[in-house]
Amino acid sequence: MPELCLFRLILPDAGFNMGMIKGVLFDMDGVLVDSEEFICRAGIEMFREKGLTVDRDDFKPFTGMGENRYLGGVAEKYGFPFDIERDKARTYEIYNDIAHGRLNALPGVFDFIEKCRSLGLKMAVASSADEIKVMINLREIGLQPSLFNVIINGQQVERKKPFPDIFLRASDEIRLVPGQCLVVEDAVSGVRAAREAGCRCLALTTSFDRGQLRDADWIAKDLSEAPDECLNW
Repeated sequence: MPELCLFRLILPDAGFNMGMIKGVLFDMDGVLVDSEEFICRAGIEMFREKGLTVDRDDFKPFTGMGENRYLGGVAEKYGFPFDIERDKARTYEIYNDIAHGRLNALPGVFDFIEKCRSLGLKMAVASSADEIKVMINLREIGLQPSLFNVIINGQQVERKKPFPDIFLRASDEIRLVPGQCLVVEDAVSGVRAAREAGCRCLALTTSFDRGQLRDADWIAKDLSEAPDECLNW
């Protein structure tokens, strides 16, 4: 009888992935959509309204760390006063206006998500961005929030990437251990967070070059070139 029970436990259901991987945790910016140009422009305009001139390079060191740090780090660099809630809110107003009708999903996004679904994998968005930006992005690229088992944003964790907290929370909310999850990231801080969480990681070279992302398990240009192995282990 014990042998028969064990045999039943290991029989696969239709479409079920029999490997160790059970879930995929997607970063947002640089993975599902390239919104860097627009949030950068919004940040530049917000600071211009406040009387500070900044440029794109000022934001680069803070990519992937959430808007508190993305904007706050630039203000800190120049010793410029920064009101997190007020200045972020203004930045998002500008972002919503300039991004409307201009954002598109990055190559391979829809096919990769469909492949994850066909394999029976759970899916989560785990983005350091605030909820308002995550929802603007999903709306603009035509991804229904219901496609994902859970959506975690940067406002739901105290410590942002490179700390692992957001991936630990996402894996917990889809009821998987981190070692069963693949993280898809584009930022150096995100790769580090994935590794610290105990997840495997696919890094995309949409924001940083391969050398900077060398700690990831797999590296690809975008999701259209993701290797089959990253979903089969």
